[in-house]
Amino acid sequence: MEGFFTALVTVGLAEIGDKTQLALFCLASKTREQLLLFLGALLAFALNDGIAVLFGGAISRLVPLIYIKILAGAIFVIFGLLSVLKGSEELVECDVRRPFFTAFYLIFVSELGDKTQVAAALFAASYGPLPVFAGAMLALGLLSLAAIYLGQFIFSKIEARKRSYLAGALFLLIGLWQWIEALLGG
Repeated sequence: MEGFFTALVTVGLAEIGDKTQLALFCLASKTREQLLLFLGALLAFALNDGIAVLFGGAISRLVPLIYIKILAGAIFVIFGLLSVLKGSEELVECDVRRPFFTAFYLIFVSELGDKTQVAAALFAASYGPLPVFAGAMLALGLLSLAAIYLGQFIFSKIEARKRSYLAGALFLLIGLWQWIEALLGG
């Protein structure tokens, strides 16, 4: 049980306000299919953390972290630019026609080599893979649900054009954040 609670608390605290939570928050403004958004994100987290737990972070040794962060930054910047440039609810919704795959792709790429993935790998070595994986997934699942429903609630109170600009600005900031981290080596 120690591994479960260690992963639950550590991953939960580390992910609050993380780029993936902000991404889900923004994606929630672009679709009414929150369940598909959640399931896509959950599958991405499960694969990333499952891989980390099983292989102890070997993926980040195979693909340099800088390339992963540059790719993730580019994806967020593209989403941000599309949101800002289109600026209307009708056009923005086409960006998330497939919320499951959109959430999966964004979360999967941006979480590769993330601090919580590394933490899960390290905890698995000490506590065993199953309790660590279960604790991490519970934390990530709860935070993802909160981000999706909070995002849907807040963005439902904002006019469509302003919602597009706000979501676009958040995506741009997340993308730039990824690039800055890549440049700084973090």
